[in-house]
Amino acid sequence: MTNLSKTLIAAAALATIATGAFSQVAWEFNPGMAYMYGGPGKMSAMAMAAGEKNHDAMMRHATKVPANTTFFMHNNELYSVSGTLDPTGNFYRP
Repeated sequence: MTNLSKTLIAAAALATIATGAFSQVAWEFNPGMAYMYGGPGKMSAMAMAAGEKNHDAMMRHATKVPANTTFFMHNNELYSVSGTLDPTGNFYRP
């Protein structure tokens, strides 16, 4: 195997590792956008219609997500629990 081949393989491996590490960033929610969970593997986002009437209709049924809420998937279902994860990924309740 040539040095060039070894270099390309090493670069590809590092890129794979770096991509995995960088994909674990916090979600970014933007004003004026709605994010919907439609079941396993079905997430979507779209701009909300402007206007007081639409905002009021959504707020009538909305609940605030408390701080330190962890969302996770189990058996293809979305769950949430009060608590956080430490840097190693272990769950704990503050």
